[in-house]
Amino acid sequence: MNIQPLADRVLVLPAPAEEKVGGIIIPDTAKEKPLQGKIVAAGKGTKDEEMILKEGDQVLYGKYAGTEIEFEGEKYLIMRQSDVLAIIK
Repeated sequence: MNIQPLADRVLVLPAPAEEKVGGIIIPDTAKEKPLQGKIVAAGKGTKDEEMILKEGDQVLYGKYAGTEIEFEGEKYLIMRQSDVLAIIK
C-alpha cells in the first residue's frame, strides 16, 4: 500500500454493498453505504492515544465516518481511530 495514514488515522477498504436482496437487484443509487470494512493501513498513534487497530482488522464504523478517497481505481475511507465503533472478531 502506497498510502500511510498519519497519527491516529486508519485507511479502511469498505465491504462491498449488497447487490440484491431476495432476488431483487438494487440499483447503485439505492444501495446503502456499507458500515463495515477492513483496515489496510494504520498510523502509529499519537502521544496521547495509542493505536490499537492494526492492518487486517475487520471493523464497524459510523454511517458518516471518514473521508472517501479513490486510489488506483479503488475507493477507501480514511478516518480517525475514534470513528471506529468496534472490531469484528
